[in-house]
Amino acid sequence: MRLLPALLLLLCLPVAAATPNIVFILADDLGYGDLGCMGGTDIATPNIDRLAAEGVRFTDFYANAPVCTPTRTGFMTGRWQQRCGLEFAFGYQVEQFRRVNGEWVPEKDIHGLGLPLGEVTLAQKLKAAGYVTGVFGKWHLGFKDEYNPVKRGFDEFFGELLGHCDYYGHAYYDGTYAMREGLEPVKREGYFTDLVNDRAVKFIGDHKERPFFLYVPHLAVHAPFQAPDAPDTARVTKETMHHGSRAIYKAMVERIDHGVGRIQAELERHGLAKNTLVVFSSDNGGERYSRNLPLFHHKATVWEGGIRVPCLMRWPGRLPAGKVTAQMAITMDLHATFAAAAGAATPAHKPLDGMDLMPLLTGEAPPVERTFYWRIDRSNRKQKAVRHGRWKYINDGNTMDLLFDLEKDIGERVNLGHEQPGILDGLKQRLKDWEAEVDASDREIWVR
Repeated sequence: MRLLPALLLLLCLPVAAATPNIVFILADDLGYGDLGCMGGTDIATPNIDRLAAEGVRFTDFYANAPVCTPTRTGFMTGRWQQRCGLEFAFGYQVEQFRRVNGEWVPEKDIHGLGLPLGEVTLAQKLKAAGYVTGVFGKWHLGFKDEYNPVKRGFDEFFGELLGHCDYYGHAYYDGTYAMREGLEPVKREGYFTDLVNDRAVKFIGDHKERPFFLYVPHLAVHAPFQAPDAPDTARVTKETMHHGSRAIYKAMVERIDHGVGRIQAELERHGLAKNTLVVFSSDNGGERYSRNLPLFHHKATVWEGGIRVPCLMRWPGRLPAGKVTAQMAITMDLHATFAAAAGAATPAHKPLDGMDLMPLLTGEAPPVERTFYWRIDRSNRKQKAVRHGRWKYINDGNTMDLLFDLEKDIGERVNLGHEQPGILDGLKQRLKDWEAEVDASDREIWVR
């Protein structure tokens, strides 16, 4: 009888949550204001909007960079991409360098670089923690076999390896065939976004009995601008890949939304929705045909329109529904958040720059003031920026130093640098210190 009080006490204790499944859906070049939940009016995104209604919506979430590869690097490593030398996108847009015997030498192969093999990816950490891992979509962290996702911690990969591909022909603009099943080139008929959605849904059904990490980095809405259900046999070229319209862009976004709905339905069908963390975001700001309002400018710039992106997080077992937060956060925080949720370890020699967002979102920890940095050298136009709290410093093309109060001026129209010289100088010093620190990192390759 003396065991009864102890038994009753045990029954009253909260039951620890099961290890969560993790789903990360990443759009490419999506505009800040394109979603219904972000103020968009002409594109139907009910499934994505549902994530906001049933979870948390960020107003001040940032991409690690204003272009593709470095943001993906920040997510995969949980660290500033500058630490491993991947600051800019692979491809024809930039001159690329590789370090050989301690010297930087030009990399002539535009498909030759990748995420350094010494970096520890999120997939490797989660796999070591007992997760089955799958990625379906656009990789853009290396074309060669040694950089393939199945060599970087993913159990399954289907998608394309490069910065873009024809949505129907599945080749890069130079003709390089990009689609792979693991390491093997494969031919599949169909619209790329649909093929990605099909595999994402299948992955959930195949692995419903154990914790899984599902990463869905869509190519959409990156160029080439090709609508679903409208196959075009003409080869996409460097000259034609940006031809399109807002109507085509709209159809491409809505096909992403359709896939989000299918993923949510599959989670619900297997009784997994309550214990699955689902996150939706974009790798950088919108480009042509997108809507970045109320932000200024677009992809490939360090103005808000190039780096501030939507982010929605839904986890019914942990997160409140319908919450809107102005907490500053950044892509590499998702790495830290996912690793913490999974109980995954991080090697001491690769400490994270991102932080676990979950305590901030659940109210277990108070909001924190943070500082983020960006820089890009593109088409001979060097840009740098730093945001600390409400203040943002920009130098665009070595013109005058600009200072904005984002709480009052989200569109970055009123330069306050001459009125607040102390704040301006303080941000410039923060940026200088950050550059010195990350540039001292032991990098394996460099992209300039």
